[in-house]
Amino acid sequence: MSNENLKNAWQTLGLRYKAHPWHGINAGKGAPEVVRCYIEVVPGDEMKYEICKETGYLMIDRPNKFSNVMPALYGFIPQTYSAESMAEFCMERTGLKDLEGDGDPLDICVLTDRNIPRGDLLLDAVVVGGFRMIDGGEADDKIVAVLKDDHTYGDMKDIKDCPPKLIKRIKHYFLTYKEDPDHPEGPKEVDITETYGREEALEVVRRSFIDYNTHYGPLVEKLAKALNDVIGSDIPA
Repeated sequence: MSNENLKNAWQTLGLRYKAHPWHGINAGKGAPEVVRCYIEVVPGDEMKYEICKETGYLMIDRPNKFSNVMPALYGFIPQTYSAESMAEFCMERTGLKDLEGDGDPLDICVLTDRNIPRGDLLLDAVVVGGFRMIDGGEADDKIVAVLKDDHTYGDMKDIKDCPPKLIKRIKHYFLTYKEDPDHPEGPKEVDITETYGREEALEVVRRSFIDYNTHYGPLVEKLAKALNDVIGSDIPA
């Protein structure tokens, strides 16, 4: 089977079966500047929804704690991963040591002026910045983007162009969503060391692509190997 035939087979599988939102969808031709995102949570959700990594279905992770409400669309960039390259960049920028990636796809918060009532959807967003977040000793960056062509936010190019109070609300959510009011003096699990602009956010996205390819590799090559294992033929990747 030629490489072109293999790609056609991969695309045909996509017509028959729903693509896994993390592995089966790419980040788009405009990446890293414009990325296709999978949205798990929308403002007002009383549950924290999260993709099931094994099946690709959206599942309930937990009820939102206390009064914490995410003030933006929240999800991840497909075919990204937080591992060695992400952790290296985080340590380089913060001076911290012994950090690891959190082992999840790269999270993204998307600003829009429109009410989107439910998650489990795809959208295109323009990267404008991000937060360098450390969660339990792991690099857990949050990219901030604006919905492409959004009437209110769509012309913004950098996080400094975004409403400062809205950015503070998003940061406050992440800094407090694990707090327990019965133990206010407990250990601080989450820290945001820096809010960064567009250029640094683009580097974070690039590194998340590197980590994904390191750990998961191109999907076409994986399909070729799987077919080789099944039928015992020499199929070029």
